[in-house]
Amino acid sequence: MFHIDTIKQNDILSINEMLDQAFGVDRIKKAVYHLRDGVAAIPELSFVIRGEGVVTASLQFWPVMIRDGEAAYESLLLGPIAVRMRSRGQGVGLRLMKHGLVRAKKLGHDRVILVGDESYYRKVGFCRHLATGLEMPGLVDQHRLLAQELRADSLKNVKGLISRIK
Repeated sequence: MFHIDTIKQNDILSINEMLDQAFGVDRIKKAVYHLRDGVAAIPELSFVIRGEGVVTASLQFWPVMIRDGEAAYESLLLGPIAVRMRSRGQGVGLRLMKHGLVRAKKLGHDRVILVGDESYYRKVGFCRHLATGLEMPGLVDQHRLLAQELRADSLKNVKGLISRIK
């Protein structure tokens, strides 16, 4: 049996171990990590799934800005999400993302972006076409940039460079 909980300080070691297994120890060199550097994840949008007292999956959301000249749009960056090897293929990651997206909407957030495979993330409402006007610095494959509206039309006419909150 699994239950979703907010991340606690004593979960960090387990989460980092899971992330290293899922993405490699050099994961922090990826372009998306530069958006998180020096910025704290949003505590009320940082979750784990526990199963039998063990952290089985984790997910965090981070604040980012989409900037286009003078225009700036607050957004959320979803990820990283990781699931322990023994729990993969059971829908644990999808369950965690659905929970996080519902919570983000309840907290009044309008839009979410992420970097990943559209075939997987479309299961929870992400798509490439909503992100076509967006650009992430350092991202080699911009086609992996996906977005979701938590409020209708919140990405309508939004374009620009995704940047770290300073």
